[in-house]
Amino acid sequence: MQEITRVGVDLAKAVIQVHAVDAGDKLVSAKALSRGKFVDWCIQLPAGCVVAMEACAGAHHWARKLAALGLQPRLIAAHLVAPYRMQGKSGKNDANDAAAICEAASRPNMRYVPVKTLEQQAQLSVHSMREGFKHDRTACINRIRGVLAEFGVTAPLSPSALRKVLAEQLEDAGNEMTGLARMAIERAVQNWSELDEHIAWCDQRIAAHVKDSERARQAMQLPGVGPITASAVVATVGDFGQFASAGQFGAWLGLTPSQNSSGGKARLGGITKRGNMYLRMLLIQGAKTVILAGKDKDEPIYRWAQALRERKGWQKAAVALANKNARILWAMFVRGTPFDPRHVSIKPAAQPS
Repeated sequence: MQEITRVGVDLAKAVIQVHAVDAGDKLVSAKALSRGKFVDWCIQLPAGCVVAMEACAGAHHWARKLAALGLQPRLIAAHLVAPYRMQGKSGKNDANDAAAICEAASRPNMRYVPVKTLEQQAQLSVHSMREGFKHDRTACINRIRGVLAEFGVTAPLSPSALRKVLAEQLEDAGNEMTGLARMAIERAVQNWSELDEHIAWCDQRIAAHVKDSERARQAMQLPGVGPITASAVVATVGDFGQFASAGQFGAWLGLTPSQNSSGGKARLGGITKRGNMYLRMLLIQGAKTVILAGKDKDEPIYRWAQALRERKGWQKAAVALANKNARILWAMFVRGTPFDPRHVSIKPAAQPS
């Protein structure tokens, strides 16, 4: 065990596969361990040993445990591991995955996922629950509309307008709804109200996080960044210094154009949509609000956004503003400078050739 320098771990619910190599990349151990025996096995590893895992459910939990043992946990995104599986797509199993993770961790330029703290994951759990409640509420409203349509009752698209007419439709004896159908809709309306209460509770927890976090309050100074976005950014990213530049942070969020360039000819496509889908969605939604409602603002960022909207359309302008906000967030938290709404960026002078 003292010869081991790097370990690849394939996590699962019941069985954890390990692939351990020495300094010469020679295989030392490859075995399947139960969850209870995995920590006991890791205790025998030499201090400072690299233990790599895919960034999946439970990975941050194990990474914190391994760090407490004096080891070096490394979390790798799953799509960066797949190319190192020697058997290809047809040879996917736990042992091959663990070997691929171990090989990927040996690459000097491999990108790792920072380990989240308990506080970060607690805040993100609120965001995750809120999104789930939102989807459930939308599904519940659509079910109500579907049942009404089966009895020839048309419902307005707006949820608030639907609430207003529901009571009238349930009491209207002139429509075709039977007593059983009316009771079913009443059950659905009750579920709708419960989901609204759950979402309101999540909003309260997010508001409390923003109130207690100075960085979240700073993020809210940007146009298009509200409490939900500010809380999610701070909880998800943590250390903005992990990104070498503002452009790299925007690329990590998937807000930069995809490329298909060759022979010195650049071909740019739509945004890559890589990285954190939730943060990207929040930034773009906030930017759309600014684009559509910021016509009368006289600050430079609003004028820039409106000028871009006239040239490229409001949707492209919203994505561009989301990318701009991501870059500003990086500059604020890495350089420690507050947001200046009147700031005008100046391109550096071209270097003489």
